Formats: sequence, C-alpha cells, structure tokens
Amino acid sequence: MSAQRMLLSGNHAVSHAVRLARPSVIPVYPITPQTPILEQITEFLAKGEMAAEVMTMESEHSAMAAAITASLTGARVFTATASQGLLLMHEMLHWAAGARAPIVMANVNRTVGSPWGFWPDQTDSLAQRDVGWIQYYCENGQESHDTVLQAFRVAEQVLLPAMVIHEAFYVSHAMEAIRLVSQDQVDRYLPPFNPPHRLDPERPESIGNTVLQGMFQRHRRDMGQAMDGVLEIAARADRELAQLTGRGYGVVERYRCEGADFVIATMGSMAGTAREAVDELRREGASVGLLKVKLFRPFPVQGIRDALSGVPKVMVLDRNFAPGTGGVLFQELKAALYGARRAPEVHGYLAGVGGTSISPAAIKAMVDCALAEEPSACSVWKG
Repeated sequence: MSAQRMLLSGNHAVSHAVRLARPSVIPVYPITPQTPILEQITEFLAKGEMAAEVMTMESEHSAMAAAITASLTGARVFTATASQGLLLMHEMLHWAAGARAPIVMANVNRTVGSPWGFWPDQTDSLAQRDVGWIQYYCENGQESHDTVLQAFRVAEQVLLPAMVIHEAFYVSHAMEAIRLVSQDQVDRYLPPFNPPHRLDPERPESIGNTVLQGMFQRHRRDMGQAMDGVLEIAARADRELAQLTGRGYGVVERYRCEGADFVIATMGSMAGTAREAVDELRREGASVGLLKVKLFRPFPVQGIRDALSGVPKVMVLDRNFAPGTGGVLFQELKAALYGARRAPEVHGYLAGVGGTSISPAAIKAMVDCALAEEPSACSVWKG
C-alpha cells in the first residue's frame, strides 16, 4: 500500500503510527490532552484495522505496571499519558527502565499542578529525565508520526523504554497534512520484537529480584552502556527511515547555522516559531541560526559541541521551569559545553512557560536583548 496524505491532529498522527507498528498490548488510562490518541486507537480496533489487546486500567500507575509485565513476556507495548498521569507513573518508570522493557509511550506535554492548567509546558517529561527512558521531543505532528516508529526501532534494539513527546494543543490538537508511512515500509523498517529474555514457563528466569550491591552496580552500568549506545542507533534509525520516506530529523538539527554569529537553541514546537524568526532575521541581515535538540535523553553532547563550536553567542529558549536552576535545556546545554574549546557565551530565557504564546516577533526581541552589551539586565521570563 502506498503512503497516504491525511489531515490529522498531532495526536492522531501518533495513533496512526502506533497502528502501523503493530503493538500487541496497549494498557491505557485517559487524561487530557492525550486521550484522543487512545480514542483513535480504539476506533482502529473497532473497525478491525488493528489487532491488539487494549487494557483499560484504574490509573496511570497501573497502566505502566501492566505495560512492563506485557513487555517482559515479549509483547510489543505502547501507551500514552500526560502531565499528572506521567507524574503518577514515576515509580513505575524506574521499574520499566530497570527491567529493560522497551515500551514506547507518547507523552503530551501539559502543565503540572498546582495551580491546575491544561497548557503546553515541558516540565512533566523533563521531571523524568533521570529515570532511564530515551526521550524524543517533536516539533510537529509529522515528526511525531515518524518518531514513534523510530522509537520502537531504537528501544527494542537497546532494550530501554522510550518517550515520544509533543506539546499540548500546539501539536496535539493542531491539524496539519500528515504523510503516513505505508504499512509495507513499516514492516520492512520495524522487525517483529524478539527479545533475548522474557517471562516464559519453558525457560524460567527471574526479573526484578533482590540483588546484592555489586550486582546492582553492574546492572546500572549495563543500563548506562545501553543508553550510551542510543545516539548512534538513533541516528542510524533516522537515516534509514529517511531512505524510505524522504524525511529525516537527526538527533540535533542545525538550521541556517553556517557562519552564524548567534544561534537560538530550543526543542519541541518552539523550534518551528524560532525557525520563522531566524528566516526574518536573516532577511534583515542578521547572522542568526537555529539549533533544535530532538533527542534529549541521552543528551547529544558531542553533536551540540560540534554545532556550536566557534559560535560567539547562544540563546536557549525553555518552555519549562525548574525552581532553583531555571530552564532545563539551558542547564543541560551549559553542562555539555563546559570545557569545550571555542565554546559560546550562553544566555537562557524562560519562554512560553505554562503555554504562554511566543511569536516570531517576541523571539526577535529576545535576540536583540541577548545581543545587547549587558544581556544580564534582560528579564529571563518572556511571554
């Protein structure tokens, strides 16, 4: 079957990718603004367009517990959540990574309480950055569709779970023309899941048992080595999907960075807005580029160092806030550049926290501020 072009929301673009990936178990619990992903999947099932066991659980914590167990039997597993649901899963996210269960989960970035809100903000997923999950941040629905397939490919090779993340409403509910990967292409790209270890009465094994200190340390070391291998495998998975579809994203993207004196760094949907601002600034004669971080865990340190080597100034835009440290990407990027030769001067701005709208004009104003002789006098809070 040839690839289709459809008008879809970002959430439904994810649902179609899940259908094409052929998972056999999908534990679910609804939460705004993720629910349309699961609603569309159940519609596929009702129409006979998909064959999977959908398990309706009593909470997100239970949904992840069921996902872990199913994955450990050798099933390909998908689930989805957002915001408070992801926070409720926190304990089980550690278990999933420690059990080396390559679950793929879509997370729709939404503000976390208190106060209560339903707006785009990356704090929910960034609060999980140390649990041992691969994390992809997507700019739009097309990228989310393609990245779900990449996530299954990578997670099942390294035996670590993966999140595919996009933002509430700006991506989740926004409609755009999505070019679906064809089923034939997906079947060639994504082989059946066949893990080396699984829960099987014919081959008894113990998973998650109590261990001594040395074994625990070796287990964490092995997890770390698997995560270290993700960068190369993710880059290869991206290239191979690009060969099939013509669409590739890289683990980081450099946009108009050639000879740039100033680079905007961000991730998620704000990259699209920043791209427009860069185009306008270039037309006005400013030497400005964009660095989009797609793969956040593992953090692509060398790719970022290579992209920013020799750039005088970098401005990081964060749609998140960690009290006490500020923007998470800002902190991570500074750490990645520490000790690098020809490292840039780095300025961080909290832009769009809580879903506040950031326009290309606002980003241009931030660039002007960061280029000022005393950028420290500029407020880090924008929007």
